[in-house]
Amino acid sequence: MSLNTTKAPQIAKVLTEALPYIQRFSGKTLVIKYGGNAMVDEDLKNSFARDVVLMKAVGINPIIVHGGGPQIGQLLERVGKESRFVAGMRVTDSETMDMVEMVLGGQVNKSIVSLINNHGGRAVGLTGKDGGMIQAEKLHISADDPSVNVPEVIDLGHVGLVKSIDTSVVDMLVNSDFIPVIAPIGVGESGRSYNINADLVAGKLAEVLKAEKLILLTNTTGLLDKNGDLLTGLDAKQVNALIDDGVIYGGMLPKIACALEAVNAGVSSAHIIDGRVQHAVLLEMFTDEGVGTLIRGTKAD
Repeated sequence: MSLNTTKAPQIAKVLTEALPYIQRFSGKTLVIKYGGNAMVDEDLKNSFARDVVLMKAVGINPIIVHGGGPQIGQLLERVGKESRFVAGMRVTDSETMDMVEMVLGGQVNKSIVSLINNHGGRAVGLTGKDGGMIQAEKLHISADDPSVNVPEVIDLGHVGLVKSIDTSVVDMLVNSDFIPVIAPIGVGESGRSYNINADLVAGKLAEVLKAEKLILLTNTTGLLDKNGDLLTGLDAKQVNALIDDGVIYGGMLPKIACALEAVNAGVSSAHIIDGRVQHAVLLEMFTDEGVGTLIRGTKAD
């Protein structure tokens, strides 16, 4: 079957536009937080897997950190256990933590690994407990209780923060030409497991690895201004001004905070991109326009 000559110029333009980006990022590390629609829609799942395999094939080192909140919720519903959230975080008792590990470390992690491998990649699944990679500590949050006028500490159970990350296992896999796929489960004192926000894990991992890019897949088009137009090419000062002006609020705040912390710690750039777009990662990486919001770090070109 011959190439449609009417499409040939456009195909050639895409390929030539991608070349300088491939050359620039070859040998560099990318940390990608994978979640949202991109993890449940079959076409999007396959396009993401092909993106990751292609990046590895041209010499880029992608590292995947994935979520799995909806899948956890589905399992809890099947066993008749109610999902309860405080400040957007799942209250995780010991029984729920067992199910979180089953879903994130088993079902979801292995399905992503299989998908990447089926598209010609060499992926290996891990949790943060493997090799003691993610050392965690319990997350404590408080809320003002007007009835007693003192801070009330809310116990979220096995919900944690990243205390430290040992990248030895990840380095070994990357240097052996594998693609690490990491479930955001950490280990604390006495081997206690902790469920950690995947954005947070991805950001901290990017910081420790001094990654070239942190990419957060979302179910939005990116960061929008007051007129609904996409904002990109921002630096930390501009982002903080947008927060002060109330342009950035609600559910976008934690992602923006994660991205800012990463670029302030030495990651060249952070990207918040629309995972509902097929091949969103490649479009953001290898085209001039991109498909999301880019936040520049101090060492970015």
